[in-house]
Amino acid sequence: MTTMESLIGLVNRIQRACTVLGDYGGSDSIFSLWEALPSVAVVGGQSSGKSSVLESIVGRDFLPRGSGIVTRRPLVLQLHKTDEGTQEYAEFLHLSKRRFTDFGMVRKEIQEETDRITGKTKQISPVPIHLSIYSPNVVNLTLIDLPGLTKVAVEGQPESIVEDIENMVRSYVEKPNSIILAISPANQDIATSDAIKLAREVDPTGERTFGVLTKLDLMDKGTNALDVIEGRSYRLQHPWVGVVNRSQADINKNTDMVLARRKEREYFATSPDYGHLANRMGSEYLAKLLSKHLETVIRARIPSILSMINKSIDELESELDHLGRPVAVDAGAQLYAILELCRAFNRIFKEHLDGGRAGGDRIYGVFDNQLPAALRKLPFDRHLSLQNVRKVVSEADGYQPHLIAPEQGYRRLIEGSLSYFRGPAEASVDAVHFVLKELVRKSLAETQELKRFPTLQAEIAAACNEALERFRNESKKTTLRLVDMESSYLTVDFFRRLPQEMENTGNPGNPGKPGSTPAGRPGTTPAPAPAMDRYSEGHFRRIGSNVSSYVGMVSETLRNTIPKAVVHCQVKEANTSLLNHFYIQIGKREAKHLSQLLDEDPALMERRHQCAKRLELYKSARDEIDSVAWIR
Repeated sequence: MTTMESLIGLVNRIQRACTVLGDYGGSDSIFSLWEALPSVAVVGGQSSGKSSVLESIVGRDFLPRGSGIVTRRPLVLQLHKTDEGTQEYAEFLHLSKRRFTDFGMVRKEIQEETDRITGKTKQISPVPIHLSIYSPNVVNLTLIDLPGLTKVAVEGQPESIVEDIENMVRSYVEKPNSIILAISPANQDIATSDAIKLAREVDPTGERTFGVLTKLDLMDKGTNALDVIEGRSYRLQHPWVGVVNRSQADINKNTDMVLARRKEREYFATSPDYGHLANRMGSEYLAKLLSKHLETVIRARIPSILSMINKSIDELESELDHLGRPVAVDAGAQLYAILELCRAFNRIFKEHLDGGRAGGDRIYGVFDNQLPAALRKLPFDRHLSLQNVRKVVSEADGYQPHLIAPEQGYRRLIEGSLSYFRGPAEASVDAVHFVLKELVRKSLAETQELKRFPTLQAEIAAACNEALERFRNESKKTTLRLVDMESSYLTVDFFRRLPQEMENTGNPGNPGKPGSTPAGRPGTTPAPAPAMDRYSEGHFRRIGSNVSSYVGMVSETLRNTIPKAVVHCQVKEANTSLLNHFYIQIGKREAKHLSQLLDEDPALMERRHQCAKRLELYKSARDEIDSVAWIR
């Protein structure tokens, strides 16, 4: 086998492998490997002779025939050259375990497979049929037979059939790696050729288009197609090729394709019009021309194909790393795998907390925004209103009014005020708990390795939530203790300063203006302040003001200590011991339960299997291309 045959045969094998693996029509990389490889799309109007040209190239009569639209689904035809003397056979992708040696049965299967999708109507479908033919009498080629272009819908077809067929054909020929084989009958004006019209739209320079003239033997007597074949009527980058297909009488008599090829060679050799072009005419020359061009295109595309293959290999290896290797059956190995998965989750969770990933900053938002806002909204104005202060102080005095300062009244007012701090303290704990639960959820979703094991993922989630609940309960106890501690022992120094402040206030009736003096001459010694009426409005206002000042001091203290308690009891514990209890429980599990935790999602198992097969394909393709690409 020549280097050219090896290279094109390799492309055929890769394309077929891609199709088997489901790569055709989509891939993990930007372009699928299939689309990166060149193939020949056969385009022509209905009854232009497309099927006959394909059968002449193959050397076998295997395509359905009839009037109107016969090709109703794309036929991806891969020709594989085999050694001389080997038997010819065909294989369908949808019947991969069956070999067809009777090409009449191949024709029947194409028709039946078409009907399975489109029904016994004249509808079309873009779903391709994949057929491979192995023969010593073919050249390595991939040909795609497309439905014939038409201008009007016939009975049984939707009005959109003309546009549907053109869109389907266009989707194949507009790809930059597609080689267009434009079939036009010689007994019609080339200016009306549907195939040439479409080829000109998608390939205006003609670099990808090969023109084929059929039915040269059916032209009116005294006329020929030399103007077209020699490029005077319509020039292409590649030479036009004329072919002579079997006549309907030959088809009806089942004329052998070998005999038909010999008749075709004799026609061109003896033709007064085309004799000088005989060595560049006929279906055999067309097949060799296409094969030679494919080799040139493949060689030019090898760097980009290899680049795409290497990129796909990297992507697949990375995905396999995420999907992980098959699970071990040994209990010790399973326990190790579970612990490694837990550590992978824990790393991501810590990154969220410590700032490597988003989310941990929301905890600071609780302390910097939510807690201060809640403290500002506490109803101290209502609790320390003049009416309530008078009521609380009077009730605390009982039958014996206070002599100097209403200490019991102060204590009741302060204790009542400090009880309001319990709400913001508990709210801060709950808010941080909610953030931590959300970070656990996000971390589980971002741990790619865990996606293989939904049961283990659910167990870890339950263990995390259970641990966070314990941390929350402990944090609530601690923060509420902070509030209760403030109520249990009041700061004495704060109240000892109050008599001094009153003495420094010259006008007890106007306590808010230190330094004021009673009425008198400027510079004279102030007269002694009259005793304050302990039941005056000013007296109760001063009590409320003093309590408010003390509560404000406590509020500033709690604003700083509550976050410390929450971080210590919840955030730090979550960061260091979130799964500690889970680790203890896992260590006590039996091998059977460990296996249940590592019960994989069947979809992921299938995905890993497909990735491994694709990876094997890409590596094989790379090695084979390297082995033949640069041999001359």
